[in-house]
Amino acid sequence: MKNIIEGITADMRRAFAAAGYDEAYGQVTVSDRPDLCEYQCNGALAAAKRYHCPPTVIAKAVVERLSPDRYASAEVVTPGFINLNVSDSFLAEYLEQMRTSPQFGLEKTGVGKTVVVDYGGANVAKPLHIGHLRSAIIGEALKRLYVYFGYTAIGDVHLGDWGLQMGLIIAELQERNPDLCYFDEGYDGEYPKEPPFTIGELEELYPCASKKQKADPAFAEKAHLATFALQQGRRGYRALWKHILSISVADLKKNYDRLHVHFEQWLGESDADRYIPDMIRDLRERGYAVMSEGALVIPVSEEGDKTELPPCILVKSDGSSLYGTTDLATMIQRMRDFKPDKMLYLTDNRQALHFEQVFRAARKTGIVDDTVELEHVGFGTMNGKDGKPFKTRDGGVMRLERLLDDVTEFVLERSGDGRKLTESEASKIALAALKYGDLWNQPSKNYIFDMDRFTAFEGNTGPYILYTIVRIRSILEKYGEYERLPIRKPANSEAKEVMLAIAKLSSALENALKASSPSLICAYIYELAGSANKFYHDTKILTEEDAEVKEGYIALIGLAKRILETCIDILGFEAPDRM
Repeated sequence: MKNIIEGITADMRRAFAAAGYDEAYGQVTVSDRPDLCEYQCNGALAAAKRYHCPPTVIAKAVVERLSPDRYASAEVVTPGFINLNVSDSFLAEYLEQMRTSPQFGLEKTGVGKTVVVDYGGANVAKPLHIGHLRSAIIGEALKRLYVYFGYTAIGDVHLGDWGLQMGLIIAELQERNPDLCYFDEGYDGEYPKEPPFTIGELEELYPCASKKQKADPAFAEKAHLATFALQQGRRGYRALWKHILSISVADLKKNYDRLHVHFEQWLGESDADRYIPDMIRDLRERGYAVMSEGALVIPVSEEGDKTELPPCILVKSDGSSLYGTTDLATMIQRMRDFKPDKMLYLTDNRQALHFEQVFRAARKTGIVDDTVELEHVGFGTMNGKDGKPFKTRDGGVMRLERLLDDVTEFVLERSGDGRKLTESEASKIALAALKYGDLWNQPSKNYIFDMDRFTAFEGNTGPYILYTIVRIRSILEKYGEYERLPIRKPANSEAKEVMLAIAKLSSALENALKASSPSLICAYIYELAGSANKFYHDTKILTEEDAEVKEGYIALIGLAKRILETCIDILGFEAPDRM
């Protein structure tokens, strides 16, 4: 099913061709002056230059050839705009097709295609904090959007589980508990099934060790040696590493679940490590990896670059590898295991250069061929009211679970005694406030976290969207069975406004996918919620005496509710039963 813009554009192109002009001039857009018309075409202005004919003459010839049953009015406005208002019958027929079609008639363009979405970026042995929030929220929304379009979408948390932090933890644990069997190189028995630390103790080990290495060169050397021994397969260290992974992943899953963020793959840097030796050997043999100032690099600068792009470093002069090495090896793993049509990476804006280097290196070396799309979505920071990265009152980095608790508690306090919410209801509203407050911004932009504004039930907020859904549900419950009621022609201007908003669904989702920007979905549902609110406030729906008109009203808000619920599910939150 074509979206409504495509359908009107197709009609306009036929009219241009029938009038003797190139059909390419028939592109239609939603009007930027809704007070004047609903849709518009400006093609006659461009055609006038090519055909040396006044644009109003071209526009009038085109209008005469439009399908008359589709438009309530088709007007030529100086200097040659074509202003369109669709007919009530055409709009009702289009929405009835949406109502009765799977996924509202949206074309599943991703069927048979696979996309790997790399988001989350969590590190083992460290708690999730607000620095992980945007990657999780934006990445989950984009993954769900790909699924809605029919893609096989594989979310990979890509854990940080193989670097120096592992060596630091092992070295610190050995200093505290040197008699543990994991540190006895002669031990050949089975290692304990239970880890020698709790998640709380583990989360304390790493920052302590990290601080110690900066002040104690001997400890830093010990940590580096432990990292090397782990990566070389020392048995006791591998057993400790598995303990670290086990309890860390369990804790991460618990917190991601609270965010409604779910990964299909819990792979990490360690899973790519096995590919690195063969990859480096291959790149050396084929001449892509060369020595430069003692380091092994892949030159990636290209002719036409405004500034020379630094090479992608595979092995530093001290023999250690970098993130670029792991990222390229991970691409090899993903191509072998998933055969993706696209790989999408979510990180903060500061890593844009890194991914430009990695993507170029992957293309140049054939690790990824030209048929596979590579995209990096960089995002800005979540800031406090002072414009600086959001922190706790004492200046520390806030844990993610603490933030979720604080927002939920704030919503509960705001609900008051008259309509006191349950914990479950408040948590759903809090999650909507947090996610929508993030997602309505363009990913690349920084934003200010404002608890009062984000949790408000009015304005462009998540709770406002939820309130609209809950209010419509209440009306539908009072009416009764409504699912089979057909969409009818709008009985008033408010109803038509809702219908026009609903008709934009496919375009909104398609544009959000194309731009990798869930903010476009937020803009869409805010417009739809606004028109729906205006409609049910200004229209006596349940007390309408004309049964057929009432049915049309109910069918319309029923469709609006389904679409709002679908969109917030893509964004990663849900509405409570009451507010």
